[in-house]
Amino acid sequence: MNKTFSLGIGRAKLAGIEAGEGLPVVFLHAGVADKRMWASQIEAVAEEGWQAIAYDRRGYGQTTSPDEVFNHLDDLEALLDARDIHAAVLVGCSMGGGLAIDFALKNPGRVIGLVLVGTSVTGGPYELLDSEQAVVMAEEDAEDRGDRDMLNKVQAHAWLDGPRGPSGRVAGAARELFLDMNSIALNQPELTLEEARPDAWQRVGEVGSPTLLIVGDQDFNYLIQRHEHLSEEMPNAFAVVLEGVAHIPSIERPDLVNPLLLEFLDAVVGGDSDDEDNEDLD
Repeated sequence: MNKTFSLGIGRAKLAGIEAGEGLPVVFLHAGVADKRMWASQIEAVAEEGWQAIAYDRRGYGQTTSPDEVFNHLDDLEALLDARDIHAAVLVGCSMGGGLAIDFALKNPGRVIGLVLVGTSVTGGPYELLDSEQAVVMAEEDAEDRGDRDMLNKVQAHAWLDGPRGPSGRVAGAARELFLDMNSIALNQPELTLEEARPDAWQRVGEVGSPTLLIVGDQDFNYLIQRHEHLSEEMPNAFAVVLEGVAHIPSIERPDLVNPLLLEFLDAVVGGDSDDEDNEDLD
C-alpha cells in the first residue's frame, strides 16, 4: 500500500509517495506529468521487494512552492537525506532523466543504477525533423494565445501520441491521466528563480553506474538520437528501443516497461533484493 509524505524544503512542500521495503528506487517524473506516471512501476517494484519512492517536483502535482530561488538537484539531495537514503537506483523520464544524470555526475557514490526513459540531458542538442514541426508550431501558437486547454491537448499529441503519429493514438485511461497531470503543471504559478544546472552533455561518459536506456520509436527524433549517443558514450549502458511507443511508455505500455525495470533491478544487485543483503546500500 502506498504511503504519502510531505517534505519541507525552503518554503516549498514536496509531496511524495512510497511503497515497499528494501533497496530504494526513486522515480523522477517527466516535465508533462507528475509522480502518478509511475503508479504501475511503483506497484511492481514494491511487490518484488524494493522500496519505491516518487515525488512531485516544484511546479508539478501536489507539491507547493513560492517563487523562491531553488534547484531541482538540491531538492533531490535534500529528499534523499531526509529519508536517510545514502544510495538509490534513480528512474527518470525526460526531464526526470536529465535530473538523474546530473545527480549521478555530482554524487556518483550515491547512485546504484540509472533507468533513463526518453531522457533529457542538460545542454543536449535539439533539432526537429520536418515531420515534427507542425505539432511544435501548434504548441507555440497555443502558448502564445494563452490557451492552456488547447496547449494541453497539443502536448498530449506531441508527447503521448508522438509528434509524427495521429492525434489520439493513445486513448482511454492513459490519455485521461496525461491530460490531468499536465493540466495541473500548466496551471501552476510560474517559478522564475530556478537555478541553472551545469552542462552534462559533454560529461555523460563519466557516468559509470549501470544504466538502462529506454526510448520509444514514436518519440521525437532528437530524443532517439540522444538515446543512441548515450548508449555509445556511457560505459555501462544497455539500450532498448520500444516499438510503437512514444515519450511516456510507463503509462502507455507498462507491460513492456515493468519487466525491463525489474530485470534491471535484479541485475544491479545480483538477483537478490532482500533487505539483509542490501542494508549497506540504503
